[in-house]
Amino acid sequence: MSKSHSLQPGDHLYLIDGSGYIFRAYHALPPLTRKSDGLPVGAVQGFCNMLWKLLKETNAGHKPTHLAAIFDKSSKTFRNDIFPAYKAHRPEPPADLRPQFGLIKQATRAFNVPAIEQDNYEADDLIATYARQAVEAGATCRIVSSDKDLMQLIRPGVALYDTMKDREVGEAEVQEKFGVTPDKVIDVQSLAGDSVDNVPGVPGIGVKTAAQLLAEYGDLETLLQRASEIKQQKRRENLIQFAEQARISKRLVTLDDHVPVEHDVGSFAVDSPRAAQLIGFLKALEFSSFTKKVAGELDADAGSIEPIPVTISHWPPEGGGEAAPSVSQAQRQPERTEGKGSAPAVPSADTPSAVESERAARAEATLRTVPFHHADYETVSDAESLERWIATALGQGYLAVDTETTSLDSMRADLVGVSMATAPGKACYIPLGHKGDGGGLFGSDLAEGQIDRDKALRLLQPLLEDAGVLKIGQNIKYDLEVLTRHGVKVTPIDDTMLISYVLESGDVGHGMDELSQRHLDHKPIAFKDVAGSGKSAVTFDRVPIDRAMRYAAEDADVT
Repeated sequence: MSKSHSLQPGDHLYLIDGSGYIFRAYHALPPLTRKSDGLPVGAVQGFCNMLWKLLKETNAGHKPTHLAAIFDKSSKTFRNDIFPAYKAHRPEPPADLRPQFGLIKQATRAFNVPAIEQDNYEADDLIATYARQAVEAGATCRIVSSDKDLMQLIRPGVALYDTMKDREVGEAEVQEKFGVTPDKVIDVQSLAGDSVDNVPGVPGIGVKTAAQLLAEYGDLETLLQRASEIKQQKRRENLIQFAEQARISKRLVTLDDHVPVEHDVGSFAVDSPRAAQLIGFLKALEFSSFTKKVAGELDADAGSIEPIPVTISHWPPEGGGEAAPSVSQAQRQPERTEGKGSAPAVPSADTPSAVESERAARAEATLRTVPFHHADYETVSDAESLERWIATALGQGYLAVDTETTSLDSMRADLVGVSMATAPGKACYIPLGHKGDGGGLFGSDLAEGQIDRDKALRLLQPLLEDAGVLKIGQNIKYDLEVLTRHGVKVTPIDDTMLISYVLESGDVGHGMDELSQRHLDHKPIAFKDVAGSGKSAVTFDRVPIDRAMRYAAEDADVT
């Protein structure tokens, strides 16, 4: 952005959670590669579409006068000096996402939007600092994110903006979801901890209990000082024993809003995209459809604009050659292509032989005769039943498997349940993390009738890691990433979406719903019919187990 003017009263600062946008784009959409060389670009295109939509169609009540996208720069920050194990459990980004981080920052600048990052600080700290500066200048700040870690920043003049629901998240929404006001979110997180970021918290205390304790004692330090007054023995003992751990957790979850930022907020003044710069970037990535749309909006002649140079890093992956195409977690979405025939290439070694194709055709004919009876599905709520299903899968040497979670971001998603199918019509759902009534959206009280998650994973791990048992999934990459975070390395695998790519190329869709209707004459249960849509939508851990079972078990059965 070439223009610059300091924030004034009445200005509107928009701060995009760039890292959150990246993972949402990567996991929400099917894969896409650049046709000329196989470079993964699906997350880049998804990011560009989301940014374009924000710039053109935002309905948050006003247009931004200042705008920037904020990114994480390094994996190590000052929090690792406080607690070396901070974020220690996070897996490395997928190989096909790594080259897209740099491209997305280049895309941001191509839109004439600053891409801001800084060593030793997380993007959230930069967002906190710029939000504070906006309020002090008399401006308002909208943080384009739905990340609960940013909810501590909400106050008069500062709100989150959830682009998926096209609505603002303010103090009332935080109170509804956390059970506390935004100024108490830090204390709640200090007690409850965060398994994703490896924030320890206090054992045995979740978000709901933390909110109740804070309602009674006021704040974290008062609670810790008066912990001996708590009646519940185990809770009292844990608060006393792990008091210092809670204090360390508070230092970890508290965002630093006084970062010595390297970029002045005045430089974020909104300026329109330059046609040559933006279209040149889009042409370099071979986004032909998007290029036409942008050219029309900017009244530019795309044909006269040459592609601009882009910097590509981390590609091809170490070890040489191109990686096999990845599959995102949007398991029911069809493959996107930039023109017919641009579906991701798959290794020719995977191409089925005529014998295998004939076998697949016979299997399909058989499957068409098998009706879907949800009443025959089973909810597995005890170890004995789970061991029975495991024995069946081990005996036959294959199973279909699927995970249900709370997020499209596999790095943050909570594992809610696992579904398996061992034969047509023989499917089950293993609920692990469904919340009970009254637990709140981020509540920690589990519903009854579930196996302890750690125990269930210990039982499942030998099966899922058994080299002699084939695990079949639809867009299984996401499930692998979720299970890897829990210490389960699933192998060997097969993927119905990739098989569809091989057999039917780019002429048809390859999402699960399309495959089911095309090959099984069956329309699966829609996710929105289970979890709601729009403002009434809930995360999967809030879906009642009986309803979740029918949806999840059917997914495995269809697969």
